[in-house]
Amino acid sequence: MTTEMQEITITEGKPLLTGQADSSKDAELAARILLDQGQEHSVETPHGVLHVTLHGTRNSRRPAILTFHDVGLDSKSCFQPLFKFDEMQEIVKNFTLIHIDAPGQEDGAAVYPAGYQYLSMETIAEMIPAVLQFFNFRTVIGVGVGAGAYILTRFTLANPDSVEGLVLVNIDPNARGWMDWAAQKLSSVTSSLTEQIMSHLFSQEELSSNTDVVQSHRERINKAPHLLNIELFWKTYNSRRDLNLDRSSTFKCPVMLVVGDQAPYEDAAVECNSKLDPTSTSFLKMADAGGLPQLTQPAKLTEAFKYFIQGMGYMASSCMTRLSRSRTTSLSSSYSVEGSRSRSRTLSQGSQGGQMPPSPSQTMEVSC
Repeated sequence: MTTEMQEITITEGKPLLTGQADSSKDAELAARILLDQGQEHSVETPHGVLHVTLHGTRNSRRPAILTFHDVGLDSKSCFQPLFKFDEMQEIVKNFTLIHIDAPGQEDGAAVYPAGYQYLSMETIAEMIPAVLQFFNFRTVIGVGVGAGAYILTRFTLANPDSVEGLVLVNIDPNARGWMDWAAQKLSSVTSSLTEQIMSHLFSQEELSSNTDVVQSHRERINKAPHLLNIELFWKTYNSRRDLNLDRSSTFKCPVMLVVGDQAPYEDAAVECNSKLDPTSTSFLKMADAGGLPQLTQPAKLTEAFKYFIQGMGYMASSCMTRLSRSRTTSLSSSYSVEGSRSRSRTLSQGSQGGQMPPSPSQTMEVSC
């Protein structure tokens, strides 16, 4: 009896565990979308609710980057161009971002009723600790612009152990004097609210040239359904008190002051720099940056921010960005020849081995 053996070929029509593979891809895609759009939260504080957007995870092993916007802006319009900038992604992927909107300033905010008493700048600063507690972060690196810079400064002075570093763009630490008050009263009669805020955000050169950035922000403010809320925030900022900064009551953390060479608050930022400890303060004056350098010069600000982060001991092995590789002398000291030499050496070392920069005790002028 013979038995014929037949060769049977088994062909796998589809790869095994396709469901798991597809689920993994879907989860990754969903995570990317969530990271890009951010997670919006309403955080209860002792003084009311804050709208906060979180990008990343609640990983408290390193500080979060906490931002606060200027008058006439919200967290998206103030910071999105900077933190979505290509070369900023090296930093973003290593830190959690926490964007705070001032009360009633977020997109879609309900309009406050007539006669509503808006919070003072000091009270808004007192709301921030509740945000850190909500997300379980012990410390942050603060990034503030204009009114946001003032608020974060107030928060840092009251909570020095909660802030590891502070980046202040267009900071004005002084209360308005009588001359400023009179000028503001006259401006409120002769100019619309939108134009008052535009003069706060942009230089006269920018307003005269009417760039695309200026046009888009003017239109956005004009059409804002919560314009009354913006006006309340504007008035409370103009009623701010003097920060009374001096070297005897300096910050415990390193500080980087940033201002454009054409910015409305250039003189105020220069004065603020003179009041702070030079051994822990950097002053970055950006050429051709205008009133909002984070929007008009994101490459330069990213470069400076990266060195600031490295100086704090984070991302010490970070690669140089394209801007720095092309112009390693773009950051130069205006204090002394020795300071300039020190900075040049640091940039050269960084391009080779990611060395950390020296103590930020000098003024930097970016002209590239």
